[in-house]
Amino acid sequence: MVLDERKQKILEAIIHNYMESGEPVGSRTVSKYTDLNLSSATIRNEMADLEEMGYILQPHTSAGRIPSDKAYRLYVDTVLKNKEKEVDDMKGVLIEKADKIDLLLKQVAKLLAENTNYTTMVSKPRYEHKKIKFIQLNQISDVQLLVIVVLDNNHVNNKFIDLAYPIDDNIVSQLNFLINAALNGLDVTEINLAIMQDIKEKAGEYGDLASSILDCIGEALKDEETSEIYTSGATNILKYPELSDKEKMVELLSTFEEKQRLEAWVNDEADPEEHGIQVYIGDESPVEAMKNCSVVTATYKIKEGVYGKIGIVGPKRMDYEKVVGTLENCMQQLDDIFKSKE
Repeated sequence: MVLDERKQKILEAIIHNYMESGEPVGSRTVSKYTDLNLSSATIRNEMADLEEMGYILQPHTSAGRIPSDKAYRLYVDTVLKNKEKEVDDMKGVLIEKADKIDLLLKQVAKLLAENTNYTTMVSKPRYEHKKIKFIQLNQISDVQLLVIVVLDNNHVNNKFIDLAYPIDDNIVSQLNFLINAALNGLDVTEINLAIMQDIKEKAGEYGDLASSILDCIGEALKDEETSEIYTSGATNILKYPELSDKEKMVELLSTFEEKQRLEAWVNDEADPEEHGIQVYIGDESPVEAMKNCSVVTATYKIKEGVYGKIGIVGPKRMDYEKVVGTLENCMQQLDDIFKSKE
């Protein structure tokens, strides 16, 4: 006798219902539990076949049936197989997006929110060391100068300077050479007041303009320090009654909207060399609005000195085993992707 699709669906309905209720499952219950639209009589016939095949048992004189060890083994093997497929599917989706890190991380946030039914946060990578690759000065008009700052991670930041009077192109070229000669290849932490003062002095009568250009460079580097954070599944919070207090809920949802509130989470000290899962419960959370939640986080590494964070936010009664397992699986997939890109 073959375990066809119909029998398998009926067996799954019996297993799921018995796991939830602990009570023997009858044909009427199965008819409500599946989308097969079968009559109770047809289901009883199928259940008789399943009993003959050894997948279900009839305890005592009960009209209902319970799963046998053989049924549980089939169920577990099927679940594991499906989980492996989910892993492969997730990896496939991530690899498709891996050519653009921002799209990849947005997809990670979405997949984690869907898989856990909680809210997720993913920060863009931060660079422990940032070196200036080059500075480019372009005169846009007689009254405006464009300052382009390019870092060694190929991030580009543009700033504009309003000029008090037109500047000769030759002067712009000289300032461009002067600033690049002084700053190219320097780590951000190596740029000090002495270096900036030396640039201003060498700029002579254009010292004020050089000072404005250095201010623009400083602003561009400061912009780099602000992490962009992708969130997904914020409304999942509404599914948990203990987090549905209006005032707390508004504050929490606002935190996911106003990403600067999450900076405390991104900046929270953790060993970037390890993916070790961190679990913050209640008051342990570095984010004030999440003091009534649990937050599970991990650090991903793109390459040496380039790190980001992933976090999952839910109620204190969250399914920690599922969350930790999902997060560990995600970290493994990201590791494989980033290694393949090296």
